[in-house]
Amino acid sequence: MNPQNMIKDNVRKKILNQIKTAEKEHGVRVLYAIESGSRAWGFESPDSDYDVRFIYAHPKNWYVAVDLEEKRDVIEYNIVDEIDISGWDVRKALKLLWKSNPAIVEWLQSPIVYIDNNHFAAEMRKLLDNIYSVEKGIYHYRSMAKSNYRGYLKTPSVPIKKYFYVLRPLLSIRWLEKYNEPAPIVFDQLRTLVVDNTVLYDEISKLLKLKKVSKEKDVAPAIPVFNEFIESELNKLESYGEKPKEQGADFGSINALFRKIVG
Repeated sequence: MNPQNMIKDNVRKKILNQIKTAEKEHGVRVLYAIESGSRAWGFESPDSDYDVRFIYAHPKNWYVAVDLEEKRDVIEYNIVDEIDISGWDVRKALKLLWKSNPAIVEWLQSPIVYIDNNHFAAEMRKLLDNIYSVEKGIYHYRSMAKSNYRGYLKTPSVPIKKYFYVLRPLLSIRWLEKYNEPAPIVFDQLRTLVVDNTVLYDEISKLLKLKKVSKEKDVAPAIPVFNEFIESELNKLESYGEKPKEQGADFGSINALFRKIVG
C-alpha cells in the first residue's frame, strides 16, 4: 500500500487546513510537512494520533533583527481530532541538521508527505549526505532503546507499543553499522535486517498484527525472545562508550540553502 494513501482524505484535508491556518496566523510559508511517529514508522494503532511536523520560513526581514535570538522559532497547537501538529523555523531546522539531530533526520525520511514546496526536503537530503554523523545516530538510538527497555519492558505485562520503541532503535543501529547512512524510519525496511533470525522475525510479524488492532495503551505478556534479543544488543552497544563530542560540518552549504529559502 502506498503510504500516502494511509491518511484518509478527510483527515488530510483537516491537516492541510490547519497548516494554512498556521501560515496565516504566524505570517510564514510552510516549506515541508510530513507525518512523524507511529503512522510513518508503520506500526500505528487504530487510535494513534496524527503526528504532523513541518518546517516553515518567515519573510527575510524577520531574520534581519537585533533580537533574532529572542524570537520564538517553534509553532505549536493543542491536539484536536487526534491531530498533533507543530513546526520549526527553517533556521532552527538547518542548525539541527548541522548537528545530525535525530528528529530532523527522521522527518526527511518520512514516507507520508503533506507539503514539499520548492523541493526543500531534497536540498536538505543532499546536505545530509555530507553532514550526518553515524556515531551520533548510534548514541541517540542506543539511549532510546535503553530508556524504554528499562522503563517499560522488564515486567510480566508490558505496553505493546514499547516493544517497537526498543526494537526500532536497535534495528536502526544495525542499519547504521551496516550501511553507514541514516536509517530509514519505515519499520518493515528495518526488520529485513533480522530476516535470517526466523524466530525473532516471526514474533515481530505477530506483534505487528497485534499492534495494528490494539489501542495505544494496551498491554500484553512479555515476550522472552524479544527480551533476549534486546539485552544481547544492548550489551554489545556498551562498547561504544559515551556520547561523541559535539561537532558539525562547515556552515557554508547550510547558509547557502538558508539564503536561497529566505531570499
